[in-house]
Amino acid sequence: MGETIYGYVRVSTQDQNEARQLTAMRAFGVPEENIVVEKLSGKDFKRPRYRRLVRTLRPEDVLVVKSIDRLGRNYTEILDQWSIITKRREAAIVVLDMPLLDTRRNRDLTGTLISDIVLQLLSYVAQTERENIRQRQMEGIAAAKARGVHFGPKAKAPPEAFAALHQAWRAKQMTLREAANACGMPKSTFHDAALRAEAAVKYT
Repeated sequence: MGETIYGYVRVSTQDQNEARQLTAMRAFGVPEENIVVEKLSGKDFKRPRYRRLVRTLRPEDVLVVKSIDRLGRNYTEILDQWSIITKRREAAIVVLDMPLLDTRRNRDLTGTLISDIVLQLLSYVAQTERENIRQRQMEGIAAAKARGVHFGPKAKAPPEAFAALHQAWRAKQMTLREAANACGMPKSTFHDAALRAEAAVKYT
């Protein structure tokens, strides 16, 4: 039985475009029906389509990825998966952006050593980049919060009667519970809205 060529294409989110990876797969000669596309993070290998693809691989089959970070971004797990595919499944891997990572070739000791070194380096870079992206996201969120950007569901505007009921509560003409009930709001929500309204008046 001859080799079967498979392609694995991954993007991290639903709105990212996989067109460049698909073009590379077709140019390499991967049959359209053998291209597996997955839209999930590369932080680990808990990806159903990837797992199913690996189970499909037979000795002498070829798995093609455009770059090592499309396979994943976890250093240790990339090395584990590489071993599973090349040793346990006895399939070959081709990384299009790095010709040295083509296990169909250079099967002698020197070639294997070079491939291992390059693989470890690129896997490390992939994980480091993932950690840098996460750090930049956290810094961006912190900076946005410092500017007063609100994350999460937008607070609903209080009902029209809120202003009058707020004044009545502050004048002790009614209790907090009574004012909140009259607005159709939980006590805590009414209280928070009252504080926001008072703060807005204070700083205008």
